[in-house]
Amino acid sequence: QVQLVESGGGLVQAGGSLRLSCAASGGTFSRYAMGWFRQTPGKEREFVAAIGWRGAGTYYADSVKGRFTISRENAKNTVYLQMNSLKPEDTAVYYCAAKSPYTGTYYLRTDYDYWGQGTQVTVSS
Repeated sequence: QVQLVESGGGLVQAGGSLRLSCAASGGTFSRYAMGWFRQTPGKEREFVAAIGWRGAGTYYADSVKGRFTISRENAKNTVYLQMNSLKPEDTAVYYCAAKSPYTGTYYLRTDYDYWGQGTQVTVSS
């Protein structure tokens, strides 16, 4: 059983940056692919970014490509989401998630096995 805890959310002005962290425990972190999703009230949780278990492959939603960067440090059991050039439409609760790298896709939330509790990101205009 993997436990995930996100941190780093907050309030930032449009054009600013934030770095989210997700610390994992209770499992072998390096064996999981990791993803970031986000959700706003009344909407489905949507894919933001994902990274393979060895960090070689990264995947992004079109809406964040070129602005967000996902990375991981397996020695620290942590995955990051660096968010630059933030826009008001990036406002959401951001969740990290873990999945087996051998099954499913990187962009479907239903393919992920473990989830954190989420961290709020608010971008003011």
